Amino acid sequence: MNIIKNRYVYFFISLVVIIPGIIFMGLNWQRTKVGPLELGIDFRGGSLLEVQIDGVLPSVTDISSLYSEFSTEAEPIVDPVVQSLGTDGFSIRSKTMSDETKGKIIAEMENRFGSKVTVLNFSSVSPSVGAEVTVAAGWAILAAAAAILGYIWWAFRSVEHAYRYGTAAILAMLHDVLVVVGVEAILGYFLGWEADALFLTALLTVIGFSVHDTIVVFDRVRENSTIYRRIEYEKMVNHSIVQTLDRSITTQLTVMFTLFALVLFGGDSIRHFVIILLVGIFSGTYSSIFNAAPILVVWENREWTTWFKRKEATI
Repeated sequence: MNIIKNRYVYFFISLVVIIPGIIFMGLNWQRTKVGPLELGIDFRGGSLLEVQIDGVLPSVTDISSLYSEFSTEAEPIVDPVVQSLGTDGFSIRSKTMSDETKGKIIAEMENRFGSKVTVLNFSSVSPSVGAEVTVAAGWAILAAAAAILGYIWWAFRSVEHAYRYGTAAILAMLHDVLVVVGVEAILGYFLGWEADALFLTALLTVIGFSVHDTIVVFDRVRENSTIYRRIEYEKMVNHSIVQTLDRSITTQLTVMFTLFALVLFGGDSIRHFVIILLVGIFSGTYSSIFNAAPILVVWENREWTTWFKRKEATI
């Protein structure tokens, strides 16, 4: 199997997957004027109220109208984002409101709709705290990338050009981040999904999985570089990928099967988180096999000096 020979095909596939996500990031930015994603209250501040209503559900318009009646200059909760929560409840996002206002809204719901209302979840984050969380999230991702680069550089210090391995791993990780954020942007644009703390958790988990699988491939490249000294670098890297292919795919499939089960049976509260994980782990498996190691070959051959014309190897 000659994976390295077709490396530019795999690079092109990655580009085709990433570009739509970037387009929708721009569309989201144009629509929200805030950023490339629909941000949840964890990042932009606000209140989230999830309720279960016994009996006949009111319409989304009824819920919005009720919120508008309790909107004040101090708590402008007009025009909330109302989404169905299964078949017997709502998830309502608005600007920040107090516990007192929440209590009044619940009481009015029960009075107006004639049904018992159960609060499933209520949380509020001030805009200033949301901004701090956004900055902290950015620093967390940068710190993870820097730590990964430094560790791989140190771990592969016995190999010539050890920094290339760290850089290639970061590029593969960036590929996975763009895929995940792009999918989130598309789902946010069409389904109203918001990036919250769980999304950040999923993104950091994807980064870990991506680098983990990449290191497995790179470690085999390191081992084979001392065993097959007389073989062309491109051929040796391809041989290393093929040797780890079964392990990489099998390991990731076991995780993906579990995630599929959670998507189907795990409930609405974690479905968003699990789908993002599923997309990210699939992307990480792809990038570790078809992007990370081929980048080493491109770098070794200095293919950018010949307009990325491949240096063919007999494999």
